[in-house]
Amino acid sequence: MNRFGTNLFLGSLLLVGIAAPVTSQAQIAVDMSRLTCGQYLAMSPDQSRIYAAWMSGWFNQKMGSTYVNFEAYERNVENVKAWCGTNPGELVMTGLQRATGK
Repeated sequence: MNRFGTNLFLGSLLLVGIAAPVTSQAQIAVDMSRLTCGQYLAMSPDQSRIYAAWMSGWFNQKMGSTYVNFEAYERNVENVKAWCGTNPGELVMTGLQRATGK
């Protein structure tokens, strides 16, 4: 193999080595509507914040709301957590639908 071929081969191996860890990460699909209150309350604080923000955005979009009220958001998150505390087997989506009337 000539010098150019060797460099090309080594360069290709390097690219494969860099890309392999990225492509080997597992991807997980989560049906957000199937999450129970018990699962929600068992989340880490970071996961809980992400989930609450996502669900808030989704519900606000469904209701046609185009603004963010941070005080209402905080209050709603606490209300859902309180409801979930007494209904750990229920779906979070059920509690949100009851709370919003949608």
